[in-house]
Amino acid sequence: MNKPLVVIFTAIGLDAVGIGLIFPILPRLIETVTHARNVAPYIGVLTALYAAMQFIFAPVLGALSDRLGRRPVLLISLAGAAINYILMAFAPNLWLLFIGRAIAGLTSANIAVATAYITDISPQDTRAKRFGLFNAMFGIGFILGPVLGGVLGDYWLRLPFIAAALLNAGNLLLAWFVLPESRTPSREKIDLAALNPLRPLRWVFAMNNLMPIVTIFFVLSATGEVYGVCWALWGNDVFRWNGLWVGLSLGAFGVCQALAQAFLPGPAVKWLGERWTILTGIAGACLALVVMAFATHGWMVFAIMPVFALAGIGTPVLQSLATRLVDDSRQGQFQGVLASAVSLASIIGPLVFSTFYFVVRAHWPGAIWLSAVLVNAIAIPLVLRQRLQPESKTL
Repeated sequence: MNKPLVVIFTAIGLDAVGIGLIFPILPRLIETVTHARNVAPYIGVLTALYAAMQFIFAPVLGALSDRLGRRPVLLISLAGAAINYILMAFAPNLWLLFIGRAIAGLTSANIAVATAYITDISPQDTRAKRFGLFNAMFGIGFILGPVLGGVLGDYWLRLPFIAAALLNAGNLLLAWFVLPESRTPSREKIDLAALNPLRPLRWVFAMNNLMPIVTIFFVLSATGEVYGVCWALWGNDVFRWNGLWVGLSLGAFGVCQALAQAFLPGPAVKWLGERWTILTGIAGACLALVVMAFATHGWMVFAIMPVFALAGIGTPVLQSLATRLVDDSRQGQFQGVLASAVSLASIIGPLVFSTFYFVVRAHWPGAIWLSAVLVNAIAIPLVLRQRLQPESKTL
């Protein structure tokens, strides 16, 4: 593997670590700066803010990298990430945490630039392999992030942010000295209309037969946000977990999801077919969530991780199904629509679930998982009615 790819993959891994490391410690951090007893709404807003900044600035950073070059945009984003973590490490009040989290979302939008960089330097026959490594690095970072955050946070609540700042600063230096520019900057003016993150969604409203699959992606993505928002709060409220146990449980969840997505979809489709593989994934998630809602001991959460693994088999199949609903000439446009739907779900989901947890926390914290079951259930009739082939070849 060449040096530029090492830098890019490291940057992606650190982005994922940054997303995950805050989950185990965010409730205690907010309690420290706000002195509030029920911090669920603050967590929801911070999570939604992060996603909103990604949603808004991913097309902006992508366009800037076309105009100015990939290297300067990546360097600026790495520097911004290091500054953000230093800011969050020493933020004495809530509004500085909000600023830090907004900067984190903005800089993590560099994933679009990293993807473009890999495309620039990769021959056609190596792109699939390299994008596979790209996804693997993101998955590894997302697994390590919660564990790192939980372990370091138990020593000092601000220590995970300092560690993340040092890692990003090191990667910035590595990129500064090693990363070459991958393309000649364009002299064309940036199309401001193309920077509108809602623009891709206009197309899907003109294609009514695509609305069910987009809605399924939106629903399942929104439900997925409940884990990052409520897992640490719930673990502490129900089991009195410290940062280490929150991080280990989230890490185990990530490992099971990754393994399931890597190895189970192919055999599952062969045995069950596409539709029932997707429904099996939804059923696995719902069953595990019901167990969590009524769990009385922490070991029960780890015991149901294999069931949670089933929840991971549906997404790759759903993605494969979606690619067949439009012809090759509109694949990019349709993938942009799906990305926009997922991004919107990442903004709306945290706000909804954190508000609900705020309401039920004092009486039954586990009710939050039943609410996720109800949201998942919305997707079931849509999957049952979804055509497995396009209605015509003109889509």
